[in-house]
Amino acid sequence: MKILIIGGTKFFGRHLIDATLDNGHEVTIFHRGNHQLENAENIEEIFGDRYSDLEKLNGKSWDAVIDTCGYLPQMVELSAEFLKESVGKYVFISSVSAYGDFSKIGFDENTKLAELTAEQEKEFAEIDPKGELNGMILGEMYGALKVLCEEAVHKHFGENALIIRPGLIVGKYDFTDRWTYWVMRVAKGGKVLAPGNPESFVQFIDAEDLAKWTMYMVENNESGIYNATGKPQVMTFGEMLGEIKDATTSNAEFVWVDEEFLSNENVAPWSDMPLYLPASDLEIKGFLTANVDKAIKKGLKFRPLQETITETYNWRKTLEKDLQAGISVERETELLQKWQKPNSA
Repeated sequence: MKILIIGGTKFFGRHLIDATLDNGHEVTIFHRGNHQLENAENIEEIFGDRYSDLEKLNGKSWDAVIDTCGYLPQMVELSAEFLKESVGKYVFISSVSAYGDFSKIGFDENTKLAELTAEQEKEFAEIDPKGELNGMILGEMYGALKVLCEEAVHKHFGENALIIRPGLIVGKYDFTDRWTYWVMRVAKGGKVLAPGNPESFVQFIDAEDLAKWTMYMVENNESGIYNATGKPQVMTFGEMLGEIKDATTSNAEFVWVDEEFLSNENVAPWSDMPLYLPASDLEIKGFLTANVDKAIKKGLKFRPLQETITETYNWRKTLEKDLQAGISVERETELLQKWQKPNSA
């Protein structure tokens, strides 16, 4: 098959390229050239921006396009309209953030979708679509904008659209360091500040698993909308940290601090403590419980977590830069001292 990938040079896209090449397909990447590929000899690269350079794709055709970096509907509208005559299927990588109700456990693909508020619509109108953007910058609008991107794909491709809504993607090449924070911190050992309840559930997906399944879906000409993340309510936070400790042969000692303490100390859920969500926030109690039965019935598989941990650790320790998520060593030490003083009496 001939596969066009929009983006593809950073995190998930790199795994997607590997999965595509491993299955013997021809790969073309359309990207701006901001991130260089380490091994590009078997890849056709076309440099450009979808706002001004789509004509560089003229005269070519592909069995499928996989859009890994559509954040604004204007972006996706342009590429979907331009490619509708030269591409058989449009695969859009969306997000479980596209849903508008996380108060229920086990939300599925039929759950109500997010919508922009009137105030957000005004803010969105002021966004420069040609500016430098990423999914994190868009903040609370992120999910609703993903919904609008999905609508743009359906508008031009209809039944030839495949919408994939991943949860938190983890593994090698993750430039956000969200889950990687825990791998590197636990591997370092010593007393590790752990947030909230060790019995709370976590949910995420290995980027390699997601990439291989995405290609499987393309190869089988599948369409529709699918949640794609780990099985819900299977792994607890404590079990996850224990797996990391075992995989990295660490001497880590987990110090679980409660929600009230974290709130009083202004420790931000998710950013300061990745994957941590306060149990008291009932509006998001279901966020890490996406139902993935539909994807599993279509072949979604999960490799052992120890493999994900080991690959992530071996990759990240080669980078000479600070982690982009989590708290600093100094801040963690300060918090542990504050927590242990009243709890040592």
